[in-house]
Amino acid sequence: MKQDTKLIHGGFDRDAVTGAINASISVSSTFDQRDVTQEQEYDYARSSNPTRKALEETIAFLEGGSKGYAFSSGMAAVASVLGIFAAGDHIVTAEDIYGGSYRILNTFYKRWGLDHTAVNASDAEAIRRAIKPATKALFLETPSNPLLKITDLREAVAIAKERGLLTIVDNTFMTPLLQRPIELGADIVIHSATKFLGGHSDVVFGLAVTASEKIGKLVYAVQNGFGAVPSPFDCFLVLRGIKTLKARLSIEEQNARRLALFLQSHKEIDRVFYPELGDEKELHLSQAEGYGAVFSFETKRLDRALGFLKKTRLCARAVSLGGVETIASYPVRMSHAAMPSAQREKLGISERLIRISAGLENIDDLLEDFERALR
Repeated sequence: MKQDTKLIHGGFDRDAVTGAINASISVSSTFDQRDVTQEQEYDYARSSNPTRKALEETIAFLEGGSKGYAFSSGMAAVASVLGIFAAGDHIVTAEDIYGGSYRILNTFYKRWGLDHTAVNASDAEAIRRAIKPATKALFLETPSNPLLKITDLREAVAIAKERGLLTIVDNTFMTPLLQRPIELGADIVIHSATKFLGGHSDVVFGLAVTASEKIGKLVYAVQNGFGAVPSPFDCFLVLRGIKTLKARLSIEEQNARRLALFLQSHKEIDRVFYPELGDEKELHLSQAEGYGAVFSFETKRLDRALGFLKKTRLCARAVSLGGVETIASYPVRMSHAAMPSAQREKLGISERLIRISAGLENIDDLLEDFERALR
């Protein structure tokens, strides 16, 4: 099956007993154990749930992995994956990973003795130089958030395998429709399914997929122990969202491309960050099947950026991305507010930067709204 067909028929397809084409919402918190001397698949909903299982099998199938795990938020997924490491371990991360991942690494996990070094992951030699004897993993994000930098996943994976490290990739921006890091050799893939996979700004959710059953057991131990698991109804919403991902993301990507090209030639815009417009376009297309629906732009003057956010009528000025509505995010006050200003400036995340997640609105309406808001 092609990937867009897998969105509909991958993982859960039909209920074996009833023939239902949608997974049932199983709301029971506990399960009758008919023979207490034998293990059974379901005993307590924190450990497993039929609706959650349907989603976990679906995301594992879509990513080409062995095991899938669902969490109550994207950050719960990140935190749980990081929870497989021990005090004294070291991780090499991309320097412009999502602000929430940056925050938990520099607060919670730092206190627990998990060390990390942030590098420009677009530079393979920078990754090599950052590896220490205690290094256990690379934690990457490509395209990165919010500057859409591209990491060569094949090269990064090769470095990791050479040094006996795990490769973890946050694949939220691309989704398994456009990019599948496990097929390129990654060991763990993470999603904030709040975004494109859920797709309607009505659920907070996280997913992780492991390439092997062995690594999956490590992630499951944290999932089951921490208990940061989603409700069955939220699992149902994400399963439903996945089925329409192709239709939504196709239009959202078209809108993003048109808006990015429009802004690139606008007199008030200094730079536009989008894989199609960057020097790493060919590298990106060698490991992904599209450009995605997220881009960022930097105005020439601060008042233009703030004016755009104030005057836009169609953009939700909000945290998050991947909804049916176009969302304008202000990274310095939203996604990367936890990052010190000096670090943001070093990375190029300025007060003039706005991140856009293109929605499903008519492109002519969006272009008119952007032009008017900038004017």
